Order: sequence, then C-alpha cells, then structure tokens
Amino acid sequence: MTLAPEAAPIAAAAGPHVPGLLDRIELRLGEIAEAYPDPLAGWASGTIAAGGKRLRPLLVLVAAGPPESWRDPSGDGLVRAGVAVELVHSATLVHDDVLDAAPLRRGRPTVWAAAGRHAAIATGDALFADAFAELVRCGDAAQVRALSRAGSALAEGELLQRADAWAADVALERYLHRCELKTARLFEAACALGVLEATGDEALAAELVEFGRRIGLAFQLLDDVLDVSGPAERTGKHRGTDLLDGTVTLPLLLARERDETVAAVDLRAVTTPEQAEALCDAIDACGALEAARAHALGLVAEAKDRLPDTLPVTQRAALDLVADGVVARYA
Repeated sequence: MTLAPEAAPIAAAAGPHVPGLLDRIELRLGEIAEAYPDPLAGWASGTIAAGGKRLRPLLVLVAAGPPESWRDPSGDGLVRAGVAVELVHSATLVHDDVLDAAPLRRGRPTVWAAAGRHAAIATGDALFADAFAELVRCGDAAQVRALSRAGSALAEGELLQRADAWAADVALERYLHRCELKTARLFEAACALGVLEATGDEALAAELVEFGRRIGLAFQLLDDVLDVSGPAERTGKHRGTDLLDGTVTLPLLLARERDETVAAVDLRAVTTPEQAEALCDAIDACGALEAARAHALGLVAEAKDRLPDTLPVTQRAALDLVADGVVARYA
C-alpha cells in the first residue's frame, strides 16, 4: 500500500518490517470485504477504502516493538490484531454515518447515502463481527477482552453524544469522558493488542494504553476543531457539520464561556449550512479554536513525556512520531 505522508516516517522509524506488515493488513482487509456476497461486498470494500490513514493498525505495530522481542517472528498475530482494530473502526464509521445522516465520508458517498439505512447497518454489523472473528484466531482472551471493552465504550460514547445533542449546558468533564469512550478507547485497544500479541507484557501494555488514551483524546479534540475550521475540500464535509447535527464539542463549549452571543445561540435554530458557517466564525473569533487546540497539544506532550524510559530507542521515536502525527492532521 502507499503510505499516507504522516504514516511514512512513522513506519520508517519503527523499522523495515512495518511497511510489509501494513501491506499484509491491507491485503487481508480487502480479502474480508470481497468475501461478502454482493452487494455487501461492494459496500464493505467502499467503507474500508474510505477509512483513512490506517493509524490504528500502525499503532498496533509500533506498540509491538522491535521484531527481535516478539514471541512469534512471523507477525501473523499482529496482522490479525491490526485488521481487527481497523474493522471495528470501519464499522463505527458506517454506523456513525447512519446516525448523522451523513452524505459523504472523506469525499465519497456513504453507504447510508448510496444504499440506505438498512444496508449501512448491515455493513457495519458485518465488519464488526469479522473483527472479532479475525482476532479470536490469535487465541488470546486478553486481546479479545481489550477489543470488546473498546467496542462497548464506542456504543456508550455514542449514546452520551445523542443524549447531549443540542444541549445548552454540557460539563467539560462529561464531554471529555464522551471523547474517551468514542475515540480514545480504540487507540488504547490498539496499543494493548500490539504489546499483548508481541510479548505478552501486561505491565507494558498498561503503560502504552495510557499513551493511547492521551493521543486518542487529542485526536478527537482536534477532529472537533477541524469541524469548525477545516475547509470542505480537506475534511470531506462542510464546516459546522457537527453543529448542524446538534453535537456539542469543545470549541463550542469554550466559545460559550468566552462570548455571550455564542452562549445565547440555540443549536436547534442552526438549521442551514450558512448559519453553521456563521457560528463557526463566531467560535473562531473569540479564540476558542486555539484554546481547544492548546488542550489537545497538552495531551500529546503528556503522552510523549510519560512513555516508559525502558522502551527501545527506535520504538520510542516511532511512538513520538505517532503522537506528532495526530497534531499534523490539524496543521
């Protein structure tokens, strides 16, 4: 596969084995999607193709460390773990598109838009089921538990987001908890699966889970910043899409504290792209975007600073680059 610009230096830093394993992960993802009967195969293939930069499978491989420390030098289990994490991620994207009635995903029509609600739900369900079918072949119950917890957290986070839709007052702590559930837990699982499959070192897995939590949380915060600041040609959606959906994010929370005009806005009254754009401009004008970005950058710095000193130099460098890559999405 051709690595995204952000991923290429990470793969190079992690070692020459990583690009080959990423290729194997990509091949296996394609095999799983193409094995479905038509038209499900086409929907699954399109969903996986629109999934992005494969950051989560890459994190599995980087968390595993250098090959000389692995219990299985073939890397077969790491490929399965990377595939499983990406399938869960893909499943959540297609289900999110149903909940958000999203016409586009990274500039491509969503399954929901192209084939309808029932097709999208079935596609997400199939991908989610195959994630665990793939992971169970590793024969490690701890890995299955880690991914299962992440899957449950995703559902809980989505329910919290729906419960908070259009709310006039959402506590910062509740918002951050929601982001941990919806996004950070899958980053945590990627780290845990990489370590558990490679070495079985549960203590190290716990430490890298904390790294995954922080960068996953930063990832979501910056994604929320991009919803307000990012042009459609870059994000694949119009500015303020989350606001139109009633989703209360960190930039809006901070802007409500800083600007009485923004605080007085009823999200239910924001019903057109033009109104959403105007609210985005107001959020930006009061400095809320920079404050949200600073919060995310602080999490990234913490993630890097608190990596274990015992990590091999190459692995630490690669993890640092993963953290930096989260920030690069915003630049």
